[in-house]
Amino acid sequence: MRREVRWERMFPDELEAAFQECPVVYLPYGLCEPHGPQSALGMDGLRAHAYACHAAREHGGIVAPPFFWNVHELGIYAAWAHPLIGEATPWLTAVPPWLFFHEICYHVRSMDALGFKAILLFSGHDGPHGRDLKRLENLLQPHFAARLCFLTDASALRLEGFHHGGKIETSLLWAAEPDCVDTSRFPAPDDPGPHFAMGPDAREADRRLGEELIARFASALAAKAKELLEAYDRLRPQRRPLTFEETERIWQEEIRPRMGEMASMCDTRPGQAPPPPESRWHHNWKVPKLD
Repeated sequence: MRREVRWERMFPDELEAAFQECPVVYLPYGLCEPHGPQSALGMDGLRAHAYACHAAREHGGIVAPPFFWNVHELGIYAAWAHPLIGEATPWLTAVPPWLFFHEICYHVRSMDALGFKAILLFSGHDGPHGRDLKRLENLLQPHFAARLCFLTDASALRLEGFHHGGKIETSLLWAAEPDCVDTSRFPAPDDPGPHFAMGPDAREADRRLGEELIARFASALAAKAKELLEAYDRLRPQRRPLTFEETERIWQEEIRPRMGEMASMCDTRPGQAPPPPESRWHHNWKVPKLD
């Protein structure tokens, strides 16, 4: 029987034993987003959860429940969505960057307060906010004893020929959750769509390729977790759990004032046209300036 590593499915004594053996926690994040009619909407979070579970089963650690709310629907994301999704219902579990990063502050605070030595956050949903996650990691690290690492697909493993919602992502979902890919749902070549974020090579998906890539992602995550543990043991940081009030102060004084500098807070990329006023994507296209 496979060792259980999913926090929400473990008994207290199992969690305690797993923690004593390897005080690493994996935080998987994703977004419900259509990646073509052949894939279930939870692709990003389901993949992230699968990588983390594989890493924890093979190398130790505990996997927190996946978090399916992530950045989309505004600014450059809205400008991207207008031509690809148009007026079709997008079925996104989207929140603005400032809310997403605010949540992460409290997730990290909780894990540090529980005594984990290493906190490895992995988002299966990528985009400009992926660059912001690294900045958030650097802003939070001085306040926590646990060693932090925030990663996305692109920063965890470089893959040749990667297309959003294409062969690689569909293969990964197929291997992670076989019931969540249905090849009979692929659109006909002449079907105008919209097919949302379905990549041009999605029909080439191969479940065996997905299994190989999940193992590679899991190895990359486990190697990073090992580095974090070694850094913790070398530095022996002083541990004092932060209160909610202290966590909120960090957000208000150190992170929120920098939100205007984040890549995810841009209205468009160079050469990217804004959504026209009649588009459903126009109302959140202009990113507000936070005080």
